[in-house]
Amino acid sequence: MGAFLDKPKTDKHCESGSGNGLRYAICSMQGWRIDMEDAHTALTALGAPFDQWSFFGVYDGHAGGKVSKFCSENMLKYIMETDEFQQLKDQNLSPEKKRDLIKNGLIRGFLNLDEFMRKLPDVVTGEDRSGSTAICALVSPDTIYLANCGDSRGLVVSKEMVALATYDHKPINPLEKERIQNAGGSVMIQRVNGSLAVSRALGDFEYKRVPNMGPFQQLISPEPEISDFLRSSQDEFILLACDGVWDVMSNEDACTFVRYQLTVTDDLEAICESLVDNCLNKGSRDNISVVIILLPGAPHVSESAKKNEEELDSTIADVVKDILKDNTPENAEMDVSTLTHLVSGILERRGVSFPPGGSMNAKRYVIERVWREVRPNQELRQEPGRSSNSAVMGYFRAKQVSPPGAEHAATDTPSPSQVAQSDLPTKLDVGPPLSPITTLPKLDIAAAQELKAETQSSQEVATD
Repeated sequence: MGAFLDKPKTDKHCESGSGNGLRYAICSMQGWRIDMEDAHTALTALGAPFDQWSFFGVYDGHAGGKVSKFCSENMLKYIMETDEFQQLKDQNLSPEKKRDLIKNGLIRGFLNLDEFMRKLPDVVTGEDRSGSTAICALVSPDTIYLANCGDSRGLVVSKEMVALATYDHKPINPLEKERIQNAGGSVMIQRVNGSLAVSRALGDFEYKRVPNMGPFQQLISPEPEISDFLRSSQDEFILLACDGVWDVMSNEDACTFVRYQLTVTDDLEAICESLVDNCLNKGSRDNISVVIILLPGAPHVSESAKKNEEELDSTIADVVKDILKDNTPENAEMDVSTLTHLVSGILERRGVSFPPGGSMNAKRYVIERVWREVRPNQELRQEPGRSSNSAVMGYFRAKQVSPPGAEHAATDTPSPSQVAQSDLPTKLDVGPPLSPITTLPKLDIAAAQELKAETQSSQEVATD
């Protein structure tokens, strides 16, 4: 679970569709991980008597992708087959009874699916020990239900703000920790028995073997937490995503980012791609999967926002061309993180504003596009290095100004090979669901020292 590639796989799988007055789009990327272990579900019109209902899910696998794939293909089936959902065919149910049946049916569906997977041949033989978190959204004509198991997360955005957010199931959460300890386990380095970083998941059957305890009392529980939200005309969108997003973005940042993008384009797949790219550029080292479900109250494209976006892209392109064409040698090596850091510093000095929720990381595609135009035969490296720092210093010597943040590292996005010896958690639990998730800062110390030395050396030369 802690292995990384030398450079990320950035090919994306995207799809989109519509139904029941909803539009949705999905985007997933393998990123820095050795394997792609995420899976997803998107279904509208679930069949009579649920023709007006829709179902979506993101499943974040670990230790393999078999459980996440099986969940994506079978979760809805096991939910719909529960006694609770069969009772929903009764047209005379009260709203309260209907809501209780749906919530209990979702929970029972998760449990029944988990119990079935326990009997799969690969699980019985021990060949497959994978597990998966799950975040699912069941959208009825009047209510949105979120079912969360693990640390994938779902948001409902309404009236320009996060109106509902699921809560991550982490071993350090007091109630989760109590259950783990009651089952004979321990929480070390924020992990179950020092190994698993989530306290609820499907699969992971080696953590579900405590005798005389029910499935929801085991070290790892398959029980989803169910949240419901009454729909209104002001509801904007639902966002489901794995922790590859939430490791680097808070609920509010993700909300702001998507809301802004909706004012720039109505291409929902492009917005999902932009969100995935932004997370990768902000330092996410996991698989990244997102589902955006657009609701009737979503923001519309604004011509002024589109114009501002185009002007920003043009400004960034001009700065990159200035750096590459006039002030760095033709053969000077450069990496995308250092170049982004450099462009960001220049634009900040000019008072240029970046896209809400995304900062300069949301604009790397412009930098990469200009690089390909100006230097089509030269690779823009992913990882920072001494040659990048030399190119940066060469630019600022030519401009006769000091570099922005010269005392810091040349990049805010260190690669896994620089900072991660194991898949240790980088996310701190800092409060209730709507609180931002804080990411521990990680600096490329060696690069910082080299850059600082270059700066001091240039200053000494100038003094002489």
